[in-house]
Amino acid sequence: QVQLVESGGGLVQAGGSLRLSCAASGSIFSINAMGWYRQAPGKQRELVADITNGGRANYADSVKGRFTISRDNAKNTVYLQMNSLEPEDTAVYYCNAEGVLVAGFNRLDAWGQGTLVTVSS
Repeated sequence: QVQLVESGGGLVQAGGSLRLSCAASGSIFSINAMGWYRQAPGKQRELVADITNGGRANYADSVKGRFTISRDNAKNTVYLQMNSLEPEDTAVYYCNAEGVLVAGFNRLDAWGQGTLVTVSS
């Protein structure tokens, strides 16, 4: 019913940059917040950054000053610009969208399939 499709992951050297994109589609009435989470091997999934439909952004302390989240509300798309990447940023990155579905105005809480980011030292 709702799909989140991520792109932009890959292999990069330490100090490099990557830009992730995530587009939401389907029976969506509205999206309140979109965000990026990551899960490294052997670790729990953690919030990287999220952003409201008004543009208010929130970042994990570990990425402040290096990552920038943005969104295009008209396209239901969220982006994550990652600069000065470190080996510790290696993880599978997941997109999340929270809002309201068309069907019955039920709650929307959807996840993407994940995209792998690998940072080599």
